Amino acid sequence: MQTLIQVVCSEKKSLRDVIAHDEKLKKFNFYVEAKQKPGRSPGWAKIHSTDTNVRGAINISWQGRLNILNCRVITKGTGKPANIIGDFMKYLLTRFSRKIESIIIVPR
Repeated sequence: MQTLIQVVCSEKKSLRDVIAHDEKLKKFNFYVEAKQKPGRSPGWAKIHSTDTNVRGAINISWQGRLNILNCRVITKGTGKPANIIGDFMKYLLTRFSRKIESIIIVPR
């Protein structure tokens, strides 16, 4: 199953880049599996949960002109997206609530 999360931000700085280099990501049970080399547009990153009960991956990209963080949550098999989405929302709202103007979640 795929779920799209769009995060509209108030700042121009790439939230994807900030997340990909965030030292506190581990505190929220996430790690960066892969990321595109810095300076290349558009940038992307893939994060996973460190919790073995939470399956799936989140592919993150940044649209600089619009200040929108696009997150594609992908779960396969019996993996339910609610767990990884809930953990990711907790992370975003705890770490970046001042930068976030709105969050849109679209199940597909």
